[in-house]
Amino acid sequence: MSLDSHHGKWTISSSDDEDELLPPSGTTGASSRQTAEISHSSPPSASPVTLKAEAARTPVSSRSVGSEARRTATKNQINPVRYKTSPSLAGKRKNEVSEGTGWALSDSDEDDGAVKQNNQANLPKRAPLKPETKKLKAESERPPSPHGRQYYIDESEDFFESCTPRLDDTYRFYLNKVTGLDREYNSGALHIRDLLSPLFGTLKESVQFNYCFDIAWMVKQFPPEFRDRPVLIIHGDKREAKARLLQQAQPFPHVRFCQAKLDIAFGTHHTKMMLLWYEEGFRVIILTSNLIRADWYQKTQGMWMSPLFPRLPEGSRPSAGESPTFFKRDLLEYLASYRAPELEEWIQRIKEHDLSETRVYLVASTPGRYVGPDMERWGHLRLRKLLHEHTNPIPGEERWPVIGQFSSIGSMGADKTKWLAGEFQRTLTTLGKSSLHPSPPIHLLYPSVEDVRLSLEGFPAGGSLPYSIQTAQKQLWLHSYFHRWKADRSGRSHAMPHIKTYMRVSPDFTQLAWFLITSSSTCASVLTCLRQRGGLWRRTTVR
Repeated sequence: MSLDSHHGKWTISSSDDEDELLPPSGTTGASSRQTAEISHSSPPSASPVTLKAEAARTPVSSRSVGSEARRTATKNQINPVRYKTSPSLAGKRKNEVSEGTGWALSDSDEDDGAVKQNNQANLPKRAPLKPETKKLKAESERPPSPHGRQYYIDESEDFFESCTPRLDDTYRFYLNKVTGLDREYNSGALHIRDLLSPLFGTLKESVQFNYCFDIAWMVKQFPPEFRDRPVLIIHGDKREAKARLLQQAQPFPHVRFCQAKLDIAFGTHHTKMMLLWYEEGFRVIILTSNLIRADWYQKTQGMWMSPLFPRLPEGSRPSAGESPTFFKRDLLEYLASYRAPELEEWIQRIKEHDLSETRVYLVASTPGRYVGPDMERWGHLRLRKLLHEHTNPIPGEERWPVIGQFSSIGSMGADKTKWLAGEFQRTLTTLGKSSLHPSPPIHLLYPSVEDVRLSLEGFPAGGSLPYSIQTAQKQLWLHSYFHRWKADRSGRSHAMPHIKTYMRVSPDFTQLAWFLITSSSTCASVLTCLRQRGGLWRRTTVR
């Protein structure tokens, strides 16, 4: 419809509610002016997130303004609203007018949703912007990382020189190599390329259990002669995340997938483990690193690598090849808990190998609800049972602190009695069959903001140290337990920890009762019961 006034001729566009009645003469135009100002006024420094949110709402705002203008057209003849030109929040078409010629509202996606003045057409038109030339990606360019394309620096030529671990290392615990450290601090440490090296066996097939994957990067870590060997990926991704993971593997037909069944809503698959089948035997590696480059770059990680397990002679008894720690039985039970046909072949292979050289206990965890004896099969109650059965009481044990070191923190209740100083402390302080339950000191190691700022990665390292401020503010009591991350002996004080370890140490930090390396959550962990052996772990100290 059209209206004539001494301000010119105005055209009111139609919309979905064309049959609405005009407002009564007593209605003001304030609502229209307020809505228009909200739609067109925004500080130039608005964040991209704000702009995106506004863009999603622009069509709604534009239609709202058009509807108001129609309902208050009569009053607007007397006091038309003038608008200062400003960039549109959503990048929509904006009709700019010169001073004194009237006003115009920005439209949405169609011209029929706007209010325009007839002499608008006389304004000079802007030349269309030339589209930016798309930058061609170089073939040698790395894929994007969480920290940007230029984040990684190249390692030195000798960084990936494979080294054979000490053969007399009973407990076989190793740290990862860290880019940027002096060579002496990487001596005896291992990179993923070392784990997959021909020095450890002629690889035939492998299984990779993990939480995060970069399939292309993972494939490149295999030596060229093993790069096309079958790989089975065990993951917990669902829906869109699963589709993205499968898409990653399209160029690699030798990579197959098995989705872990998570029986409860908040269950996750956090296990980080490798099963490696060689021509010479079989090996298990339990580690704390995701299969992405960032986790093998400048973070502190740990791993347990089994000996090379030989094949049993034909006709061996089903119980043959068991270790004193029942590692074989527990590993088979854990793999069976996946209820996955893809793992049946691997279960049979493990049964055919001799795992008797293993000297650690397996502490596994699976999501679910358990009652009775099943409660002691998994998780920290499994740890409690092992400490009860395989450690001895220590004189003065109330002075032997428990050290917990981890890379993420969740909700633990309004006060320490809700879980940490109750159920969890009961597990961590168990030593043998003693009925006494002293309350030794508990030291929790977690990097401070300053530690992260000064780290090798800088603030991006905080992306692997999740602890939301909302959760922290609800459990301020927890901060009295905290100690900063220090690892001077291994040169890793500035390599932020993604490793998770728990231990019971002597008051002078020279002896260990037990030591646990884990990936936490739903995972496989390795427990070493040392009773009173000393000197195994000196990398992390409490200050």
